[in-house]
Amino acid sequence: MPIQMTDCWFAYRHKDVLSGFNYTLKPGSTVLLGPNGAGKSTLLSLAASVRRPQRGSITHRDVPATSRDYRRKVAWMPQNITAMPGLTAREQVAFVGWTKGMNRTDAWAKAAVALQQVDLADKQNVKTKTLSGGQLRRVGVAQALVHDAEVLLLDEPTAGMDPRQRRVFRDVLAQLPSHVAVLLSTHDVADLAEESDNVAVLDGGKLVYDGDTSGFLAHAPHDTTPARRAEAAYSMLSGDDS
Repeated sequence: MPIQMTDCWFAYRHKDVLSGFNYTLKPGSTVLLGPNGAGKSTLLSLAASVRRPQRGSITHRDVPATSRDYRRKVAWMPQNITAMPGLTAREQVAFVGWTKGMNRTDAWAKAAVALQQVDLADKQNVKTKTLSGGQLRRVGVAQALVHDAEVLLLDEPTAGMDPRQRRVFRDVLAQLPSHVAVLLSTHDVADLAEESDNVAVLDGGKLVYDGDTSGFLAHAPHDTTPARRAEAAYSMLSGDDS
């Protein structure tokens, strides 16, 4: 399995965020939904080996999250993308590839490819500090793509993107090799849920749904219009009546 989290515990200032948490990422694309404070960013950062659980284990194909090989196979895009001072978009993406174990030549070449994938080829020589918020988000996506990871963990990847940029992002996901698993969080329930293979709904640090997209949509009331099915299904599962 791409990533397996077993009996994981994590707390901030003695307040449990995840407790005895078990999760196995399914092949294909999975959208992670949940209200603010549900634990989505914590789950993603733990799976990315950016944070470590106080208890429990996280593995990718039986390789522990503490190993360098795990981090080479798993890519993470955080909510906030930092523009590295003085670096162009291509230099920044190449630097991330290098830190993931690529040699400098390959990282430099693949950075150009990754930026083209996210429709930023014309900005590759532009300093990242001068890019717009939406463009910087796409640099973050390119950073996740550059080292050919087997798992992509994306935290609110479409935040700040305009509709055209979101379509580019959807196209990037659709063109990924079949062996690449994707877990992405979003606040916009209808944004990607109906295009994903699977949906996971996290509420209060607990999974209230973890299955295929058709099963998720089946939670919507029968009289729901097609355009509102994802939103209605989420409301039923999370108890969000807003």
